[in-house]
Amino acid sequence: MTKKTSYRRIIISRTDSIGDVILTLPLAGKIRERFPDAEILFLGQGYTRAVAEACIHIDRFIDWKEIEVLPQNERISLIRSLEADLILHVFPRREIARLAKKAGIPERIGTTGRLYHYLTCNRLTRLSRRNSPLHEAQLNLLLAGQLFENTVTETATIPNYYGLSRLHPLPGRLNRLLSPSHINLILHPKSKGSAREWGSENFAGLANSLSKEKFRIFVTGTAAEGEMLRKEGFFEAAGELNDLTGMMDLNEMIAFIAAADALIAASTGPLHLAAALGKSALGIYPPIRPMHPGRWAPLGHKAAFLVADKECNDCRGGGKCLCMTEISPVRVKQKLESLVNSNLH
Repeated sequence: MTKKTSYRRIIISRTDSIGDVILTLPLAGKIRERFPDAEILFLGQGYTRAVAEACIHIDRFIDWKEIEVLPQNERISLIRSLEADLILHVFPRREIARLAKKAGIPERIGTTGRLYHYLTCNRLTRLSRRNSPLHEAQLNLLLAGQLFENTVTETATIPNYYGLSRLHPLPGRLNRLLSPSHINLILHPKSKGSAREWGSENFAGLANSLSKEKFRIFVTGTAAEGEMLRKEGFFEAAGELNDLTGMMDLNEMIAFIAAADALIAASTGPLHLAAALGKSALGIYPPIRPMHPGRWAPLGHKAAFLVADKECNDCRGGGKCLCMTEISPVRVKQKLESLVNSNLH
C-alpha cells in the first residue's frame, strides 16, 4: 500500500488507563504536525475523556463504553458514520479491530503481535512492547512509524508533542488553597493497584521532613484511597498538610496539577500528567521489567525518577515491593529539592 500524503479523519484507539492515554498524546501531536488538516479522533474509555479533551491535538473524543453496549449492526453504523480514513490500534482490542474492518475504514494499522490483526488490519507494524528497551511513548510513535519516517523519537523531544493546554479553569475553592510564597507540592501515595507503591509510611515520613516554610503539601487520590490512607494512619503521621482526596474530578485534578509546582507519585496517571504539564514530577519505580522507568518513566522537561540500582523479580507476582519501599524518605527529599531547585533557575 502506498503511503498517503493526507488524511481527512484519523482515529487513535487507546481504551485503557489515564497514564497510558497521556503517553499516547505525543502520537496525536506528531500526527498533527505531519497532517495538519486531518481531524484526529480519540477512541477511549469515558473516564479518560478529560485528558483527551485537554489535548489541543485531539478534535473529538469517542467513548468506547457507549459503543460496546450497542447491538453489532449499530456499532458498525456508528463507526462507519465517523468516515475515518485510518485507525491506529494503539491498545489492541480484538472487538475494535474487527469492528473497524466491518465498518470499512480504509487503512487499519496494528501490530504483528496479535494474530487477529492479520485478519483485521491491512498495515502491520512489527513491534513487541514487552521485550522492547524503548519507552511506552516511543513505542506508540513507532506503531505509526509508517506515517512518519520509521525512526525512533528521542525521549527528550517527546514532551514537545503533548499539547496538554486546553484546560478547564481551576475552581476558586481549590485555587485559594495554593500559596504563591511556597512550593506547592502534591503527594499522590496510591495507584488504584496499577503500580507498585512506595508506601504511605514513606510518604508520611517525607511530608514530616519537608520544611513548612518552603513547601505547602497536598495529598490527592480518590475518596476510597483517602479512606485507605486514614486506616493506615497516614494523616496522623504526616503532620501538617491539605487532604484533597475525593475532592476533585479529573478536569479539576488536571487544572490543580497545572497550577501547582511539583508532584511525587509512583507510576500513575497523576505523575504523567504532572510531567506532561511541565511540572517538577518525581516518580518512584521498581527495577522489575516491564514496570521499570525505562518503559514508564515520566517524560517532561522537569521530570525525574528514582529506582533501586539492582535487578529484582521478587515482587513480580504482586504485593509489597521492597526495592521501592526501601528507598528512604531522605533520598526522596534530596532528589525533590535538587529537582525543584534546578527547575527554579
